[in-house]
Amino acid sequence: MTQFLQISDTHIVKTGSLVSGRLDTASPLRRLALRIAELQFEVGPLDGIVVTGDVSDDGTAESYALFQSILEPLNLPIFCIPGNHDARTPFRAAFEEAGYLSKTGRLDWHYELGALQIIGLDTLIEGQGGGELTNDTLEFLKACLTDLTQAPVVVMLHHPPFKSGMAFMDSIGLQRGTEQLSQILAEYKGEVLVLCGHIHRNISTRLAGHTVISAPSVCSSFLFNTHHDAPIGFLKQEGGALLHQWADGFKSIRIDPVRGDGPFAF
Repeated sequence: MTQFLQISDTHIVKTGSLVSGRLDTASPLRRLALRIAELQFEVGPLDGIVVTGDVSDDGTAESYALFQSILEPLNLPIFCIPGNHDARTPFRAAFEEAGYLSKTGRLDWHYELGALQIIGLDTLIEGQGGGELTNDTLEFLKACLTDLTQAPVVVMLHHPPFKSGMAFMDSIGLQRGTEQLSQILAEYKGEVLVLCGHIHRNISTRLAGHTVISAPSVCSSFLFNTHHDAPIGFLKQEGGALLHQWADGFKSIRIDPVRGDGPFAF
């Protein structure tokens, strides 16, 4: 069995700073790192951790260094894609030593993790909240899937290829490329799990016959209010992570940020 953890939207800033002058994002990641270390005694060794974007909130080298320092004690391979708060140049500089990122251009990549093929897609439009799948990125995905024939595949992108129902988040969602993505995935004969972030909530749906799952944010969430006059802002609510397992198929399990008391006999 291959199993890995998905975390998302950590929004780390440099030491001593708060997001929007209010939200401490480093502490939730530290707490989650302790939970991940504990989790491996419960489910066995993890093959790695994937991060579906917004690693940083301010795109600074200091924020990426802090992110790495918090997760480094876990001694696990970590694979990241950029979100709308990230910046390509410092992102690439921070993670280039891991060896999975391209040297130039968009941050699209492909890596074999255990029995799985992991494909990371770059949806970042620098300076904007919304995202896009460019022709180059879509061609990269298509070429990867053509080579992989029927292998089990995980496709990662930050912006969800579906509408969440939260109007203010959907307004800065995936602006271009959803239809082409659906066409490419529909042609693939193997199993695909599509993972995303951005909306700070755990939502599961389908695209082109494949499961799509958005991860909660490590540090905050958005109120799931589908009214058009819904308040815009974040909640101080730690979302934990998702555990994805592959054996004869995919299985995904929500991992809460804290273990909780117990178990108690009943």
